[in-house]
Amino acid sequence: MKKLATIFCTMFCLSPLHAVLEVWTNKDGKKVQLELTKVTKENEEKIGIFKTANGQQFKVKASSLSETDAKRLDQWRPKPNSAFDDIFDGNLVKLDGNKFVPYDRPTNPAKYFVFYYTASWCGPCQAFTPSLVAFYNKYKNNNFEIVLITSDQSEDAMEKYAIDKKMPWPQLNLRKAQEFKRKFPHGVAGIPSVIVCDLQGKVITTNGRDLEALQKLVK
Repeated sequence: MKKLATIFCTMFCLSPLHAVLEVWTNKDGKKVQLELTKVTKENEEKIGIFKTANGQQFKVKASSLSETDAKRLDQWRPKPNSAFDDIFDGNLVKLDGNKFVPYDRPTNPAKYFVFYYTASWCGPCQAFTPSLVAFYNKYKNNNFEIVLITSDQSEDAMEKYAIDKKMPWPQLNLRKAQEFKRKFPHGVAGIPSVIVCDLQGKVITTNGRDLEALQKLVK
């Protein structure tokens, strides 16, 4: 097993498509991208089980990490499974500045996915989206995540819409939008539409556009 110092000095590799790599820092300030897969305890100390980008696995003691990351290790919980994992994994994008980049979810929300069905060509969508952006920026917490499901016909239109409205949430790739709609028929008759589902895929409400009620639900 590699020593922690060696790992933090040498492991600066790119993440593969499906890995959930995050930056971790040791007590000496050295940083590395790793995937935390499990937390155990040995002699009353928390131990993180990590994987590198090439699949190597090793243990790291909480005491070997920076104070901030030791707290992250202590607060870590396994990612709850969801009915949407298969279609989401490797197929989400999110704005990074003025462009989409692949988005690997660090975790699922604790309770709900909020699906925003929308499109750039839709006038009512253009009018409603700023309110949803403001809602997300004010009330986002671990209980929910918004995922945009587009009805646009091109990735350029989808991206421009996200940039114009400063959308902070992840979006399903255009190439997967129709598959998602077939697999999860939410009964959307028109857009904009906001559908709230639990992690098992059960529809909780189709009236997510009522942002006051949505806030009470996801708080």
